[in-house]
Amino acid sequence: MLYKLVQSLDTKFNFPTASAHCDIPCKIYDPIVAQISALTMLRMVDLIEEHEQSDIANHANNFNTLTRFVTQKEEHGIKLKQEIQTIWGDYIKQPQLDMFPNLHALTHSIMLKASYCKQQVDRPATLELLNLVNEFAEFFWESKGISTTKSICPYPPAEKVVYPNLKQN
Repeated sequence: MLYKLVQSLDTKFNFPTASAHCDIPCKIYDPIVAQISALTMLRMVDLIEEHEQSDIANHANNFNTLTRFVTQKEEHGIKLKQEIQTIWGDYIKQPQLDMFPNLHALTHSIMLKASYCKQQVDRPATLELLNLVNEFAEFFWESKGISTTKSICPYPPAEKVVYPNLKQN
């Protein structure tokens, strides 16, 4: 009913059509969300493994805590894949592919590894996922002419993350 009302108003007033060529405002791309998602997945794997070794007497709380860890790991795996997909689909064009001919293969590897890490509790695989996302971040920043640095993130799981060197400009 609401659709028909808006359609009849559009017919009468001929509203201009809005369109966009990308999912987010142009030129606002940053792989940090994917990197933080990979770190979160790794942290959840660590917490799940710690939780398995603990002696929690209350089974309901035990199940609740484990469910929350798994849910967060799953949600961040989805977010990671969405962020990489958006950058790959909206930002990456032929000039970037010319600079980095293996970018399609790297992106595909990230998608496959993220799916695996969502399904499993496998720290080495999740660390490998973080490394793949870091490699993607290095390519991304290099395509913009910005150098990168690797630093240990200041929170658990305290792993190396690629950051843009913003002090160079």
